[in-house]
Amino acid sequence: MNPESPLQPAPVTTSSHPQKRIGFLRWLRKVHGWIGLWGAVLGLLFGFTGILLNHRAVLKIPAMQSQETNLQLALPVPPPSSADDLAQWVQSQLAPDLRVVKTREEKARPVAWGDKAVTQPAHWMMSLTSPRANIQADWWVGNQYISIKRSDNNVFTTLANLHKGVGMSVGWILLVDTVGGSILLLSITGVILWTQLNRRRIVGAAIATTSLILTVGLILRAL
Repeated sequence: MNPESPLQPAPVTTSSHPQKRIGFLRWLRKVHGWIGLWGAVLGLLFGFTGILLNHRAVLKIPAMQSQETNLQLALPVPPPSSADDLAQWVQSQLAPDLRVVKTREEKARPVAWGDKAVTQPAHWMMSLTSPRANIQADWWVGNQYISIKRSDNNVFTTLANLHKGVGMSVGWILLVDTVGGSILLLSITGVILWTQLNRRRIVGAAIATTSLILTVGLILRAL
């Protein structure tokens, strides 16, 4: 006699596909959360300064301000032999914390002066900057003084310069790149999670399409 009863139910087999999907979504949600945590602090900074920068031209917010100072600085004897050396000297005298970002040398050249031709001396220009201050300097070779224009920024302008990476090192730029990459990943993982966990996909598609049309339309209008 067969010990197995013909009325005994057959073993239930469950598909692994739903379990794999659930496991993937759980993993994706964790990744989404950790990425958001990484960029949370700098995301607040860039969100705040992004609003300031977005309103600096048309709908102005009177927050970002700078105090400008013009002065002349006596040069050492003998003067520096190149624009790069002169920029280093200005940095040591006025702003050791500012970085030399640009120098330029214009050679002496003949110019018209009334009905005569005279030689215009060489002209050296340089820019030193940091998030909190900026120095523009120029020197006509042969002059005993160098002209300095300095701008000292308030805290809002300093934060905006951090946003733009003005006067910052390669390390800061790479750190900001990671934040930009995390925003991209947050967008991608957020869309995937929304489409997989939310049944109102028509509403989501309408919102995404409207956002895309508005963005592309404003970009094309600005070009």
